[in-house]
Parts: sequence; structure tokens; C-alpha cells
Amino acid sequence: MAFWSSTSVFTSKVPRKILFMFTLSLSVTYLFYSLMSCYNSFQFQENYVYQGRLVTEETTFVTLREKLYSTSSQVYLDEEFVERTATEQTIAVSSVRNSVGIDERTAGWVRAQAATTRSAAAAAAAAGEPPEFSTTDSELRRAVNCTSDYGVKKLPQAIIIGVKKGGTRALLEALRVHPDVRAVGNEPHFFDRNYEKGLDWYRELMPSTLEGQITMEKTPSYFVTNSAPKRIHSMARDIKLIIVVRNPVTRAISDYTQTLSKRPEIPTFEVLAFKNRTLGLIDASWSALRIGIYALHLESWMQYFPLSQMHFVSGERLIVDPAGEMAKVQDFLGLKCIVTDKHFYFNKTKGFPCLKKPEDSSTPRCLGKSKGRTHPKIDPDVIRRLHKFYKPFNMMFYQMTGQNFQWELEEDGNSPGSRD
Repeated sequence: MAFWSSTSVFTSKVPRKILFMFTLSLSVTYLFYSLMSCYNSFQFQENYVYQGRLVTEETTFVTLREKLYSTSSQVYLDEEFVERTATEQTIAVSSVRNSVGIDERTAGWVRAQAATTRSAAAAAAAAGEPPEFSTTDSELRRAVNCTSDYGVKKLPQAIIIGVKKGGTRALLEALRVHPDVRAVGNEPHFFDRNYEKGLDWYRELMPSTLEGQITMEKTPSYFVTNSAPKRIHSMARDIKLIIVVRNPVTRAISDYTQTLSKRPEIPTFEVLAFKNRTLGLIDASWSALRIGIYALHLESWMQYFPLSQMHFVSGERLIVDPAGEMAKVQDFLGLKCIVTDKHFYFNKTKGFPCLKKPEDSSTPRCLGKSKGRTHPKIDPDVIRRLHKFYKPFNMMFYQMTGQNFQWELEEDGNSPGSRD
């Protein structure tokens, strides 16, 4: 009772207004410290968001490069693409700055990066050249499948499938002069030796092509590979096939000459050509002779492809009239006839035509030292017997192709094709 009575006395003596002000002061003080605590917490969160966003903006350029050089994304590097990317980056930075107050220096850095990229692309476009890249970027760029400057890697639309020592290299080099032909220089041997590596591996070997250009390759051993017709048909049933053929006797001697240059210890041509020379038994299992049985190999190809998709080039006429043979090939491929007689001159030393030197080169484009070897002297009786052996197969080949190559007129072995 004493406590309550003293409290009542105290409250009665203290004005209510002073008590209210004291309570209000305590509440404001508490609220002030609470707000200060929240503000510090907010500042910490703001810095955290800012740092996270900064990392994101820096990695934007890394992501852009990955997309640009990715073989799967196939992004085109052009001025519109760079302009659009720079705009998107600037908008993103502006949005973050407005929401959480990004430092102006960061936004300026991003804008400077975008401006540098944009100006470099514009300068390269004005000069008609691709943009310059660092050494690392150049290495990445070689793996690119698609750019606006270099086109797209495609599977071939035409293949020179044969025959070995028929003139396939000369034909390929002449075709590569045409601006609408892009061809692999080396023989891929995909359909006979590397098929298990898959079509993606094969495509990567091809040069990049632009719209309207033809991708090509040549591997002469395809013509005599039993599995090649089916494999090529599985890849592209409408592909165009080019076969360069040559008098099979001259071709066999040329084949032997090439082997002899690498292995001088091998037996003579006469020894290898016969199982029993006394009886006149030809060894058709010897690859140099078996390749020349064209009708036998063509039969396999005709099971998968019509003759309308095949073009036969005369190896002999390719030597004496390269422009005439090239006109037929360009017509077969659906190309404008650009490679003409003005592109060739006859090299007396080698014994076959060479391409005239390009304007930007100091030397003519002639085939290498491995071409143009003089054939060894072969016993005329052996040549006569080989012509007799091939004659029925040649007649069958003429009938199958609808073309007469007149190889029976070259039985002296001294035709224009008597070089390797």
C-alpha cells in the first residue's frame, strides 16, 4: 500500500506533458539507431550486388568471344552484331547504375570497351579486311566454321574419285583457279581409310565456302575401293563425281614409275606384269594393272549413282587440250566457264601444260617434281600383250560410259601421256 501511494504522489506531481515528451524522446532515439543499423546493412548489400554485377559485366566480353569463336553457334561477326551487343551492354550497365548506383567509372569502362570493338570493326569493314585479332584470337579463329568473311565449312558437293596417275592433280589445280571452287589440297582418304572418324571430322577438313561456291576434294583411290560408292551415297546421293581416265597401259607404267622412284630395288615392270611371261599370263592382281580395268570398278559405282552424276575426263586430252576438257568439267559442275586457254601454257621440260602465273606470283603454277617423270623403256612385246589384255575391258567401258577414248590407237607406248 505504501508503494502505490508513493507512486500516485509522484505521478500527480509530474506534469503529464513532460512524461509524454520523455517517452517520445526515447522512442525517436531507438528509431534513429534502428535506421542507422538498417542503412549500414543496406550499404553492405549494395556493395555485394555491385561487385557481383561488375563481375558479370566483365565476363560479358568473355562470353561474347566464346560465342563468336564457337563452331556450334556460328555467330556472324559484322558491324550490326557488334553495334547491337554494345547497345545491350550499355543498357544493362545503365539499368544497374540506376537501381543500385554503380560507379560511373565502371560504366565508362564498359562503354569504352564497346566503342573500341565497334570502331575496330568499322575500320576493318572500310578497309575491306577482316578485323585484326591477337595471336591467341588468331589461333581460335582458325577453328571457326562460320564468319561473314570466310563462309561455312560444308561437306563436298563434288569429288574427283579417280583414277590414280590419270591426271587428277592437274585437274584439281586447274579447278582451284575458278573463284567458285574451293577444294582441299591434300587427299583426305575419308571413304577408304578414315571413315570411322565420322562426317564431322571430314567436314572440318573442308575449306570454308561462301554462297554459290562449290566444295570439292580428290582422292583417286576411291574409284577402286569397294565400300566407297555406298559410303558416298549415304552422305549425299546427289553428289557429282569426276573420274579422270587414261590409257590403262600408259597409266600402269606411270604407276610403276612412281613406285620405282621411291623403291629403286623393285623388280622390272615386265617381271611384275606377268605371272608367267612364257605363257603370256598377265598378273591382274598387281594393283598397277588392276586399277586399269575401269569397267570392273565402274560397275560398283553404277549400282548407286546414275551416269548423269558422273563425268569422265580424258587424261590424254587434258594434256593436249586442257582448256577444252576444263570447259566440259565446268559445264558439268554448273559453273561459269572462267578457266580457259589463257590460263595454260605448255611446259616442254615436263611434257604437260602448266597454269600461267597469277598476277600476285613470280612463278608459274606447275605441278611438282613428282610429276613429269620420263617412263622407263618397256619391252614393246609387253606393251602389245597388255593392250590385248585390256581391249575387251576397254570396249565394255566405252559402252558403259557412251564415250570412245580411242586407246587402241596408242599401242606404240609413245603417246603424249608417256610421262608420269
